[in-house]
Amino acid sequence: MRVEHLLPSGLLGRRALRILVVGAGGTGSAIVMGLPYLHQAMRAWGHPCGLEVMLMDGDAVSETNCVRQPFSCSDVGQNKATVLINRINLFWGTKWNAQPASFDEATLRSNHDRNPDLLIGCVDTRAARGVIERSVSRKSSYVTYWLDLGNNASSGQYVLGQPLNARNRRKAERLRTVCELYPEIADAATGEDPLPSCSAVEALERQEPFINQTLAASALAMLARLFRYGRLCYHGGFFNAASGHVTGLPVDPELWWRVRKSKNKRARPG
Repeated sequence: MRVEHLLPSGLLGRRALRILVVGAGGTGSAIVMGLPYLHQAMRAWGHPCGLEVMLMDGDAVSETNCVRQPFSCSDVGQNKATVLINRINLFWGTKWNAQPASFDEATLRSNHDRNPDLLIGCVDTRAARGVIERSVSRKSSYVTYWLDLGNNASSGQYVLGQPLNARNRRKAERLRTVCELYPEIADAATGEDPLPSCSAVEALERQEPFINQTLAASALAMLARLFRYGRLCYHGGFFNAASGHVTGLPVDPELWWRVRKSKNKRARPG
């Protein structure tokens, strides 16, 4: 049974919507470079403050990053988050922040009073996704939404969820997170995908160009609808570059139940 998800009352109040983007690689850079357009749109729609963004990543720019990510040779050796946020602030006149460190389980605890309203995870390992899942799902967490984006060589997904925590309580229509629907996506015990290559040619073999941008644009379009109209009939999607198919993930408690039931059956020993 499909239902509409409604934006929690008071989320778009008289302050900026706080967003934490974790990861400044291929997808994270595409997301954060698109957020100024959403910020401007929200201001045009009448929101007084728009967005307040922090980008977090502990990695430095490498030469290989200059192939598929928005970095140049002059950026090599500098922190990814710092480079991108400085560029955005200079061009758009924003005052967004960079944190040149990796996200860990103490990140949200150390800034409890200013937990992000929306955490956007753009990480490339199951272990890193697991850290985010545990952090946003703590009883002390006040994160309203967790948007996860992930991809492989020619396909990917984005899923918006409401983690169970101090902000989100158990109810049938609560948006299920990516880890609730697809728990294997954060199961480091199943092994990790190959790490990014230091060779540009190998990197392009492992991931086709434009996958990141396609996922980021689709996810941002979904957020724009949510923040403009206050409602959604879907909360994610799946893209396959090989077939050209795009499949939405509807807000459907019965579908969520069937997905979780099928996962449990597969996990059950023979």
